[in-house]
Amino acid sequence: MIDKINIRVYGICIKNQAVLSLHEEYAGEFLTKLPGGGLEYGESVIACLKREFSEELNVEIDVVKHFYTQEEFLVSRFRENEQLLTIYYLCEIKNEEDMLIIDPCIETAEWIPLTKENPFPLPIDNIVFEKLKQEYL
Repeated sequence: MIDKINIRVYGICIKNQAVLSLHEEYAGEFLTKLPGGGLEYGESVIACLKREFSEELNVEIDVVKHFYTQEEFLVSRFRENEQLLTIYYLCEIKNEEDMLIIDPCIETAEWIPLTKENPFPLPIDNIVFEKLKQEYL
């Protein structure tokens, strides 16, 4: 039975036709994902995104514009009782020279070319990668 909604906010950083991606282990699964994470109570989606970039990568961002909000119903692959809602924004990193992985779950950060095969195992990230290809290639 679904009794929770988990709102996730992710940032899309594009440079030289590549997207900033994180490689991390979560719940025993190795994932390639976009920077970002869960909205906390009392927090705006923009504040969430800025906090996540700071906590994960030690950088500040400017949020440029909304890119995509998940349109279909999705149950979390990690918690059967949670419905997910994911929101994506295009972002620019203000201080890329300060980028440092702070979150111990993140193994590496990588700029993945949009010309590569879709590397994202999570279904909405997968959709977003295809939309980025359409827009930037």
